[in-house]
Amino acid sequence: MSVPALDVAVQRPGAERMGFFTDTTVCIGCKACEVACKQWNDLPADGASWRKNASYDHTGTLSASTWRHVRFVERLAPSPEDRTAAREALERGAGGQVPGIAAARGGREQPPPVEALGGAGAGVDAGEMPDLVAMAERGASAGPASGNGDRPAEPVDLHQAVENMDRWIFMSDVCKHCTNAGCLDACPTGALIRTEFHTVLLQPDVCNGCGYCVPACPFGVVDRDAIDGRAGKCTLCYDRLEDGMEPACAKACPTDSIQFGPYEELVDRARGRVVELQERGFDGAYLYGAGDDPDQEIAGGLGAFFLFTEPPERFGLPAHAESPIQENVVPATLAAVGAGLLAAAGVAAAFLVPGRRG
Repeated sequence: MSVPALDVAVQRPGAERMGFFTDTTVCIGCKACEVACKQWNDLPADGASWRKNASYDHTGTLSASTWRHVRFVERLAPSPEDRTAAREALERGAGGQVPGIAAARGGREQPPPVEALGGAGAGVDAGEMPDLVAMAERGASAGPASGNGDRPAEPVDLHQAVENMDRWIFMSDVCKHCTNAGCLDACPTGALIRTEFHTVLLQPDVCNGCGYCVPACPFGVVDRDAIDGRAGKCTLCYDRLEDGMEPACAKACPTDSIQFGPYEELVDRARGRVVELQERGFDGAYLYGAGDDPDQEIAGGLGAFFLFTEPPERFGLPAHAESPIQENVVPATLAAVGAGLLAAAGVAAAFLVPGRRG
């Protein structure tokens, strides 16, 4: 999908559309792309906290300081025993527990502090802290498995560990650099522009922090910085592209899950990968954001598109998305022009109609 030339703010002879193709089937969740993105763009760390029943995904989501985020998605299927127990409970008329929220408590208890309600990197209360000393003492009392103190007391079931790997799927999320970019349409200052590579670039020195771009993005990518209020998102390493370099995240990816290159070449390569996977039995493999029919395109086509084997909702992405500005631009423009003409007619009438003389 090409972008109209008038939409491109930076003109360079010979430049072509560049993009990302992310193959989620070979992503191992290492987060090397996150680290590389933060290092190159000098973005702050998100912090980390180890807590019971938590995730290794300390980042949690895309934000103004996190332009690449690897989602951890666990595929959990109820066991036959759990299905039987649930069916019997429903037949008995058994219900669940009242949720521990203020509305259910009647407001009689104080809610937990804000620090305990954050995302993956939120604070940890005393009840969630694992007792590392007790864990070490249990391991020491049990003794090593075969004289090697670095090994656990019980041998690891490698076969089961490999089977459990299929329970997890990973996806490196990023700005989609849409053909119909709602953030770009909503920006009143020109901070968001389309480059000669047809990527959507946010210029922080032009951003005034109005935040109009945040709700205009159908993917929830754009965010405002908590300190200075200005928006932030992936630039597709525009400074590296200008020097003919590969974006930092794609350069750091050890499995080539993130692939960078000319857009049309990436789409052809991705289509071939889908065919390959389907021939190997992965019937659910498909492209998200590329190769769609014109009436089915997501935001006009995504400059950063993905290969999925699960529904997009599993990754926190909409099945269908379009820029709200793109959908309403004609009526809004006509209304503005009509209001302007009406005001001009009123001013002209004020000069033409003679006033009363005292």
